[in-house]
Amino acid sequence: MRFAKHLLAGLLGGAIAVGAQAQTKWDMPTGYPISNPHTVTLQQLAKDIEFETKGKLRIVVHPNGSLFRAPEIMRAVESGQAQVGEILMSLLVNQNPIFGLDSLPFLATSFDDSYRLYQAQKPVLERILDKRGVKLLYAVAWPPQGIYAKRELRSGADMKGLKWRAYNPATTKIAQTVGATPLTIQAAELSQALATGVVDSTMTSGATGVDSKIWESLTHYHTVNAWLPKNMLVVNKKEFDKLDKATQDTVVRLAAEAERKGWERMRAYNQESIDTLAKNKMSIITPTPQLMADMKKIGDEMVADWLKQAGADGKEVLDAFNKSAKPAAKK
Repeated sequence: MRFAKHLLAGLLGGAIAVGAQAQTKWDMPTGYPISNPHTVTLQQLAKDIEFETKGKLRIVVHPNGSLFRAPEIMRAVESGQAQVGEILMSLLVNQNPIFGLDSLPFLATSFDDSYRLYQAQKPVLERILDKRGVKLLYAVAWPPQGIYAKRELRSGADMKGLKWRAYNPATTKIAQTVGATPLTIQAAELSQALATGVVDSTMTSGATGVDSKIWESLTHYHTVNAWLPKNMLVVNKKEFDKLDKATQDTVVRLAAEAERKGWERMRAYNQESIDTLAKNKMSIITPTPQLMADMKKIGDEMVADWLKQAGADGKEVLDAFNKSAKPAAKK
């Protein structure tokens, strides 16, 4: 009898151990607050994956740069320090020009055009990421980028001397071209930089403006709609390959659904965020023709420079993007 009890206890202990080993835990860092729509999409995806895999795969979301700062997340995923992570694509442009495509001013200025650009970019992007040992799960655009300042800017010349918060090479280039001083500051650090006067202007979305309560420091938002940068969710391939086939399929399927919902969420949030800025007494400025012309000139120069750097891959993407444009309606 005593032997039977020991045997049963051993079997139960073994079953518990096997069950414990069966659960896989992934850490998912992101650089944005828990309330940001991108983070909301990540949280829902994590919940859906845990539910549909019956707990076999558990993903813990680490918001607001709490596990890794935004510029460190790609390296963390590549090295396996984090199994999966969300990255602002354009942060990686110095590693490959393809990552900076969606931050070229006035190439794609609406959600529809941004999605077409993503579809043209995706095959090349996946090839590049595959060589780095990571797999693309999805990408979702931010709302269009506008210019925040303490006064109305009527031309590029009015931007000279601004202390300009930059978050990628494109925003740095714009500052340098107009004579502003670029200071690299990520979203999680923006509120403090504004409050302490380190910066007095920036080009970013209404969403980031709301996240950072930008109205506490700045007063004017110019809706130039320069571009729609994208965040991408990537997973370490070795970690992904450790999953059984059914779990892999579930992750891919739910990631595709999260991408669709993420684009819908950001479309809706664009106007909502601008309304929130206005409710907090920010002046929402329709840019002057001169400011738009000055910005467009910078954009044209940046697209031409980018194409030289991106070579055959860049031409492949832009050709596909231009080909996907709807033909003009006949009059």
